[in-house]
Amino acid sequence: MESKIYGYVRVSTKDQNEDRQLIALREFPVAERNIYTDKLSGKDFNRPQYRKLLKRIRPGDLMVIKSIDRLGRNYEEILLQWRIITKEKRANVVVLDMPLLDTRNSNQDLTGTFVADLVLQILSYVAQAERENIRQRQREGIAAAKMRGVRFGRPRKAVPEAFGKLKEEWESQRITSREAARQLGVAQDTFLRWAHGK
Repeated sequence: MESKIYGYVRVSTKDQNEDRQLIALREFPVAERNIYTDKLSGKDFNRPQYRKLLKRIRPGDLMVIKSIDRLGRNYEEILLQWRIITKEKRANVVVLDMPLLDTRNSNQDLTGTFVADLVLQILSYVAQAERENIRQRQREGIAAAKMRGVRFGRPRKAVPEAFGKLKEEWESQRITSREAARQLGVAQDTFLRWAHGK
């Protein structure tokens, strides 16, 4: 049976445009009917088009993707999907942005398989390390900003002029906190926070 060429495209959100990936796949060339596209987050692999493609792939077929991160968001996911495609499905993979990640000649050439697997491991590790570094820098930046007195979240509501009078009425139990909040047009929690000076 003749080998088939498939393409896979993923964009992280419905707003992102997949044109760049589609153009690259068509130029490869991958037939339009063999291109599978998912428009959703890569945080899990419950991606309907990706699953459909994996079911269709047979030994000797070829999956073409624009970049390695289309397979997953982290080191473990990318390696797992690479193994499923190349080892379990015994299909080939071409990553257009990374010519070293092309397993087509590796069926007869053990060195080719080894190089592709090694490059993939290094790339996946570097991508994961960079994501962890970004998260670490964000945490450090937030901590430094808090030390400088920067407040995060929504800005606090300004305390209305009528608050003082209503607080006195509430403290002398002439009105409830709920009624005071209603008159100020704020939530009861907000009134109580102001009343307790928080």
